[in-house]
Amino acid sequence: MSRSKITREEALAYHLEPTPGKFEITASVPMTTQRDLSLAYSPGVAVPCEEIHDKPETAYDYTNKGNLVAVISNGTAVLGLGNLGALASKPVMEGKAVLFKRFADVNAIDIELDSEDVDDIVRAVKLMEPTFGGINLEDIKAPECFMIEQRLKEMMDIPVFHDDQHGTAVITAAGLLNALELSGKKIEDVKIVLNGAGAAGIACIELIKRMGGRHENCIVCDTKGVIYQGRTDGMNQWKSAHAVNTDLRTLEEAMEGADVFLGVSVKGAVTLDMVKSMAPNPVIFAMANPDPEITPEEAHEVRPDAIVATGRSDYPNQVNNVLGFPYLFRGALDIHARAINDEMKIACAEALAKLAREDVPDEVAMAYGKKLTFGRDYIIPTPFDPRLIYTIPPAVAKAGSDSGVARRPIIDMERYTATLKARMDPTASILRSLNARARQAQATMIFAEGDDPHVLRAAVAYQRNGFGKALVVGRASDVKQKLETAGLADAFEELEIVNAANTEHLPAYKAFLYERLQRQGFDKHDIHRLAARDRHVFSSLMLAHGHGDGLVTGATRKAAHVMSLINHVFDAEAEDGAVGITAILHKGRIVLVADTLVHEWPDEEDLANIAERAADVARNLGLEPRVAFVSFSTFGYPISERAEKMHVAPEILDRRGVDFEYEGEMTVDVALNTNVMANYPFCRLTGPANILVMPARHSASISVKMMQELAGATVIGPILAGVEKPIQICSTSSTASDILNMAVLAASKVGG
Repeated sequence: MSRSKITREEALAYHLEPTPGKFEITASVPMTTQRDLSLAYSPGVAVPCEEIHDKPETAYDYTNKGNLVAVISNGTAVLGLGNLGALASKPVMEGKAVLFKRFADVNAIDIELDSEDVDDIVRAVKLMEPTFGGINLEDIKAPECFMIEQRLKEMMDIPVFHDDQHGTAVITAAGLLNALELSGKKIEDVKIVLNGAGAAGIACIELIKRMGGRHENCIVCDTKGVIYQGRTDGMNQWKSAHAVNTDLRTLEEAMEGADVFLGVSVKGAVTLDMVKSMAPNPVIFAMANPDPEITPEEAHEVRPDAIVATGRSDYPNQVNNVLGFPYLFRGALDIHARAINDEMKIACAEALAKLAREDVPDEVAMAYGKKLTFGRDYIIPTPFDPRLIYTIPPAVAKAGSDSGVARRPIIDMERYTATLKARMDPTASILRSLNARARQAQATMIFAEGDDPHVLRAAVAYQRNGFGKALVVGRASDVKQKLETAGLADAFEELEIVNAANTEHLPAYKAFLYERLQRQGFDKHDIHRLAARDRHVFSSLMLAHGHGDGLVTGATRKAAHVMSLINHVFDAEAEDGAVGITAILHKGRIVLVADTLVHEWPDEEDLANIAERAADVARNLGLEPRVAFVSFSTFGYPISERAEKMHVAPEILDRRGVDFEYEGEMTVDVALNTNVMANYPFCRLTGPANILVMPARHSASISVKMMQELAGATVIGPILAGVEKPIQICSTSSTASDILNMAVLAASKVGG
């Protein structure tokens, strides 16, 4: 199986642009007027201070403590890189913080402590207890991590959780429950061999024993072999707790007749002979990263009956901690827990195992390009399953409440589940499903502007991310030089570079173009100049002749100019039914704005057509369309002839009998704010509009640019809809990521 290639330069660029690092802090309250500032700080802030002083538990009501986690490391065990120190661990801890936010809407702050002294770290973390609702320890080497966590758990009245230990243990336990069910075995009966007695390994075996595994059936091995009673070499108190009375001395001996192998050790630690010697239907969790103790291919070569899991995303059954820690903390924070205890971890594992046995939603299947069903290659849910956020935290919260660590148990679990669903960010699932569709389509994408570094980076990313083949229009010498400057010299051999000088199709292109334009004042010299010298026209001709499946352009020239050139080859004028629709993604909401590209001053018939095109695009994105015809007027007031067409357009849709919601005319606040919309009980929209049809191209363009610049919204588009072939036109300010998104839209045929 291939793995996506990520170069050093790409990784550095990702962390550098658009601003250094991976997250920023934004205010959740108004901060505009003097009154706002007086409430936020002095004198208004004195009131909650006094409340919290009198009743400390109200800190969860008046501050962000109840949804704030500290991600803490000293950098002594950074990923698989070893002791890099506190400062070099910061990118990893920032990454952990954004995973908390992305998957469970938990706010997290990274804190790197520049010390390897256990007492220093314990004291520093303990002193921060008033600030946070939970502590996530990360990448601290063993055995210090055991000491630090244990002491902090004894001293602190908030959850302390070392994810390298318990996160891995929870996901492993979930997968093991399902693997044993498929094997027809029980946890209390199986012989389990663990290789790797570090933080994760010890936590795995402890949780498995807590869930029913028998001490005498669990053999733990480290670099010196089996941990047996009486061994003194390389021992510590945590290993000693798992020493067994056995004559076994090596991993090879221990593996004979074993039902389960758990590996958190090193590449190649398990041989084919070891796997051969295991019991029928063996379960193998080879979790060493980046390369497992034995690959699934190797294991299945000698044992087709094996169920295999790894830590890798390019194999089935990935043991991925992101399935655990965000949801464990979500549930713990929501009950204001004093700790994350074994009962909560077991509840998390059991809920994950149960979820994997349920029918998998279509959107998950689409994201992975295949239908997933419970079985040997699907024993653990996928990280992008949207049900995780509202399935796992309730189980954790209930276990925390039942075991007595909740300060504020959840009474109405049904309502709680509904609030968790509301935390889901629809933008993430839509972009993920588009990526999956693009990978499935394997479209050959034409990138028209091969002299632009952003375009070249997008083309490389398109191909390396497995979306399909990238064709770059440009001169080889230019492309090579630009790639070298961007630190992507090795990509030059990967890309196919096309231009008029190296194609055999130019005569056919010119004949086609002459046929289209000969009665529009173009002679054969004009046609040659257009076809051979203008990359936008040349690229469009490639697409028209089926020498590519989609086209991305516009990064170096204004959209209006690019549209005029594309129209030499395709029928993409307003009268042809073409429409430009821009998607605005902001704070978990998606709103489509139309028309941002084609119609200068649409009449009421045009507006109705635009609404229909936009509804098609919305459905292509997985949204159920709700169209608002927006104006400065709401339902006839104030009266203005400029608002008249916005009033008439819905009547045209009435006559057409379309199958989506629409209403108008109305101001934007009525369209988007349910509280304001409630003032108009006759309004036909059942919720906030997700499509805004604008009176003219200038108002549409201005609105989009304002949202982008003032609100920091992510803008995708304009998406060109209603054209014969997939063509997407970027803006001249597009980043490489923006251009890649447009290529994904073209590959997914969103405007089709």
